[in-house]
Amino acid sequence: MDINQLIEIVKNKILREISVESIEIVDKTFLHKKHKTHQKGKFHIKIVISSKELKELNKISSNKKIYKILDDEIKNYIHSIEIILN
Repeated sequence: MDINQLIEIVKNKILREISVESIEIVDKTFLHKKHKTHQKGKFHIKIVISSKELKELNKISSNKKIYKILDDEIKNYIHSIEIILN
């Protein structure tokens, strides 16, 4: 899987499960390529999301919800996620 496919899958999964006003997913893998723990095929992504539904939850609960939705992708393709809630 390449990063563009992963971004599309992540976006679609979140949009199916959460009421979202806006979402942006950015590849941040380039920042980590020289790290010893970097693995080919594992990506670092930043999710900037605006959602009234998530804002009603505390930060831990909103992150848990996103992590649950992306469970398969985290196990197989995502090394790190940065979540920004607007």
